[in-house]
Amino acid sequence: MNLAKTVIGAELEQFEIHFREAVKSRVPLLDRIMHYIVKRKGKQLRPMFVLLSARLGGEINESSYRAASLVELLHTATLVHDDVVDEAMERRGFFSINALWKNKIAVLVGDYLLSKGLLLSLNNDDFRVLQILSDAVRLMSEGELLQLEKSRNLNLKEDVYYEIIKGKTASLLAAACAAGAYTTFRDDAAVQNMKRFGELVGMAFQIKDDLFDYGTLDVGKPTGNDIKEKKLTLPLIYTLNNCDAATRKKLIYIVKNENTDKDKVRFILDKVVECGGIQYATDKMHAFKDEALSILHRFPQSAAKDALEELVRYTTDRNL
Repeated sequence: MNLAKTVIGAELEQFEIHFREAVKSRVPLLDRIMHYIVKRKGKQLRPMFVLLSARLGGEINESSYRAASLVELLHTATLVHDDVVDEAMERRGFFSINALWKNKIAVLVGDYLLSKGLLLSLNNDDFRVLQILSDAVRLMSEGELLQLEKSRNLNLKEDVYYEIIKGKTASLLAAACAAGAYTTFRDDAAVQNMKRFGELVGMAFQIKDDLFDYGTLDVGKPTGNDIKEKKLTLPLIYTLNNCDAATRKKLIYIVKNENTDKDKVRFILDKVVECGGIQYATDKMHAFKDEALSILHRFPQSAAKDALEELVRYTTDRNL
């Protein structure tokens, strides 16, 4: 991500100012929580995608900064709510909001962030950007609910898996790229291309995240965590669809009834490797990445384009 930080370093600093201003409150408790959130924000991948997508079409402007802030507000709100739903006590190695201030406050904080994002756009007449991001929030909710529904019977097909991650992960990155592009491009076709670009990157990003569950890297969640939560991800889906009937039956039984037994979970992890599930998912991840890059390569050469390519490659090469 070094090139991205070089190309839009000054703009990222300006974004930080915009974001801190956007989350300000007149309630002392909220201000304390917002300060905690701002200090512990992640790598800011999504704001980077917004600002670089904007730079691809012209000069980054106030509308671009508001789009980046809206994306970050909505993303942070969904993370706060997700931690409540998942009963997660940590986020990126720090205590989650619900761990420190309990569920009731965490839910209200998520609602507050959502409302601040809506008002930021409405008060500045950024109606198209708001429409793009609101549609993403809808898709994220649908994706999460579809995953919950399908995880009950553990009979998830590959196309349904793609539908789930397209909604719950890829939709926000697609919206980030589209919103950023909308603030500078005059051509709607370019905005749609950037939306598709972001969606493909988001698909690759989620598959990479799912692959971490089968490795030994310290990525903030224990190995086999998805199995313990009965989440069927691409490596396991491929394995279930390509192993013999007896193995499939055993794997499903473990996921349903023995998913907290470390030895049983290790059996699943080993079978996924043995049956080629890791390699298959890796190949699919790279296919999404390559399709995203093919769209990006349609745009004229620029520093922003090179930085976006670097970010795309980072999503599949990252170690956390």
